[in-house]
Amino acid sequence: MVYAATIFLSSFLLFLVQPLIARLIVPWFGGSAAVWTTCMLFFQVLLLAGYAYSHFVIRKFSGTRTEALVHTVLLAAAVAMLPISPSEAWKPLGDEEPISRILLLLAASVGLPYFLVASTSPLLQAWFARARPGKDPYWLFAISNLASLVALVGYPFVVEPFLAVRQQVSVWSWGFAAFAVVCAAVAWRTPRRVEVEEEEKSAPAVEKRQVILWLALATTGSVLLLAVTNHLTQNVASVPLLWLAPLTLYLASFILTFEGRGWYRPEWLWPFVLVWLVGMGWLLVDSDFHFDLPLQLGMFLPGLFIGCLFCHGELYRLRPAPSHLTAFYLIVSAGGALGGLLVAVVAPLVFDAYYELGIGMVVLALLTALRFARLGRVPRVASLAVLLGVAGCAAYDGFTYHKDVRVSERGFYGVLRVKEYGSPGEPGHLRRLVNGAIMHGEQYLYDDRRRELTTYYTEPSGIGVAIRSRGAGPLRVGVIGLGTGTIAAYGKPGDVYRFYDINPHVVDVARRDFTYLADSKAKIEIALGDARLTLEREAPQGFDVLAVDAFSSDAIPVHLITKEALAVYLKHVKPDGIIAFHVSNRFLDLIPVVARLAKEQSAQAVLVNDDPEEDDENSRSKSDWVLVSRDSAALKRQPIVDGGAEPAEDRPEWRTWTDDYSNLIQILK
Repeated sequence: MVYAATIFLSSFLLFLVQPLIARLIVPWFGGSAAVWTTCMLFFQVLLLAGYAYSHFVIRKFSGTRTEALVHTVLLAAAVAMLPISPSEAWKPLGDEEPISRILLLLAASVGLPYFLVASTSPLLQAWFARARPGKDPYWLFAISNLASLVALVGYPFVVEPFLAVRQQVSVWSWGFAAFAVVCAAVAWRTPRRVEVEEEEKSAPAVEKRQVILWLALATTGSVLLLAVTNHLTQNVASVPLLWLAPLTLYLASFILTFEGRGWYRPEWLWPFVLVWLVGMGWLLVDSDFHFDLPLQLGMFLPGLFIGCLFCHGELYRLRPAPSHLTAFYLIVSAGGALGGLLVAVVAPLVFDAYYELGIGMVVLALLTALRFARLGRVPRVASLAVLLGVAGCAAYDGFTYHKDVRVSERGFYGVLRVKEYGSPGEPGHLRRLVNGAIMHGEQYLYDDRRRELTTYYTEPSGIGVAIRSRGAGPLRVGVIGLGTGTIAAYGKPGDVYRFYDINPHVVDVARRDFTYLADSKAKIEIALGDARLTLEREAPQGFDVLAVDAFSSDAIPVHLITKEALAVYLKHVKPDGIIAFHVSNRFLDLIPVVARLAKEQSAQAVLVNDDPEEDDENSRSKSDWVLVSRDSAALKRQPIVDGGAEPAEDRPEWRTWTDDYSNLIQILK
C-alpha cells in the first residue's frame, strides 16, 4: 500500500500544481486561454523528462544504493526551492514573445519539484515490481490517474473557492515536503537485490514496430484531448470550465483501461468507435448544428472518451513485461508531449484555423481500421468505410471554414476571423470580427453607414451614455480591448482615445480591415501589451471615461476585475471620471463582482442594461455595462439617467475578488 499511497500523493500534487501555477501567471500574460495551453505543453514536456529520468535511474542504478541516494538528493534540492511562487521579475513588459517567456518562468519557479513528482509513477512501479516479483505493477498507473482526476476536479470546486492563492501555494509546498519524506523512505526501503533476474532474461525484446505503435496511440489520444477542447471552447461556446470535461474523460479512460479488470474489449468497442467517428465527422461539416451546444457536447465528449478508451486500451494490451516498464512509460509520455507540441505550438504556426480536430479524427480512424481489420470482415469493411468518410469530412471542413471569411489569422491568442456579408455598394454590406465563438464588433462598409455605431457600443448602451454624459468639451477616453475600434466613432476634434490590447493581430485587423480608427475625428493612441501591466507603469492618464471591455468569453482575464485592478483604474481617471465595465456574458454574473469592488473602493456603481427591440438587433446588441465613479453626481447626469441606470446590486455573502482570490464557480448563472 505504501507504493500506491506515494504514487497517489505525487499524482495529486502533479495535477494540483498545474491550475495553481497557471492561476499565478495568467494575469501577467493577458488572461488568455492560450497561456493555459502553453502551461500544459510545459507540463507534458517535463512529464516526459521525469519519465526519462526514471528510465535512466532504473537502467543505470537499479538495485544499488546510488539509486536511492540520487533520488533523495534531488528531493532535498526540490524542497530547498519551496515555496513555488514565481518572481515578479518575470512579469512581461508587453513586447516579448510570450511562449518562451512562460516556459522559462515555469522552469525557474516549479521545474524541479514538478520534475520529481512527474517521475514518481514509473519509478515506483519499477520499485514495486522489484519488491513484489510476479505481481502486475501496471494497476498502479490507474491509481496515478485517479489521483490526477481528484486533483483536477477538486481544484475549481474545493480549493479555489476556499483558499486564497498564497494559501494554495503554502498548502502545496507543505504537501510536497511530506511527499519528499515519504518517497525518500520508500527509495531506501525498496530491496536492493534484483529478484526478477530470470523474468528479465525471458522477457521478449521490444521491437521498433511496437514502439512506433505506442507512440502513435499516445500521441493520438493527446491530440484528440486538446483538439476537442479547442473545438468546444473556441468554436462552439465559451462556457466556463468546459475544458474540465474533456480532461476528466481523458484521465478516466486511462483509469478504466489500466486498472486491470478488462474493461477494454475491442470486439465490443469497435461499433461504438465507428458510430461516434461518423457522428463527429457529420458535425464537422453540418453548419446547422455548429452552435447547438447540447448536441455538440453529446457527440464530441463521448466521442473523445471512446476514442481515448481505444487508444489507451490498446496501450495496455500492448504493454511489455515489467522489465521494460520504464521504457514503455517513456514512450507513452513522449506521445503525450508530442500531441501537446503539435496542437499548442505547431498548429498555430502552420494553420490559420483549428484544423487539428479533423486531422486527429482521421488518424484515429486509421488506427482503428488497422486494429479492427483483424476482428472479421464486417469490422474490416466498416472501419475502412468510416476512414474514407472521416477523411472526406475533415477535408470538406477545411475548405468550407473560409466561407464568408475575408481574413483568418491564428496566433497565441486564438483564431481571428473577419467575416464579410453582402456586396460592396449595398447598405447591408458588413464586416464582423470573430474570435472563436465570440463576436468582437462589426462595421457597415456602405459610405452612409460606415461611422454607424453597432453591437454593444451604440448610444443607448452603457459606454454610450457614459461618453455622452461628459458633455461637448474635449475628452480623454481609455479603452481596454480594441476589437474593431468601434468606440473610436464617438471621437470629436480635440478628443484623445487611447486603446489597450495585448494581441498584435487585433491591432493589425482593426487598422487594415475596419475604418473606425482611421475615420475617427479624435487622436487615436494604441498601447500594445497587457492593459493592467501597462497602466501600472504609466503616469496617470486623466481619463474622463475608461472602458474595460474584456469579459465576453469564458476565459475572463480575472486580473482585470479585482480590487487592486480597480485601484489602478481609479488612478487613471479624473476625480469625477467614469469606469465602464462591459459585463455582458451568457454564463457569468459579473455585476455583483463589480458592485462589490466599487464598494470596497468607496465608489458608486450603476447598471445600464440595453435591450434593443427585435427590429433593431441587426446593428445593436443586448449589453450590460456597470458604470463606476467616486463622484456620485457623475452617475446622475441626464444621459445616464435616461439610459435607465439603476444601482448595481452587491452580494454581501460573496468575498471580494482580489489578486489573491476569485471564485468562478460562484458567479455561474
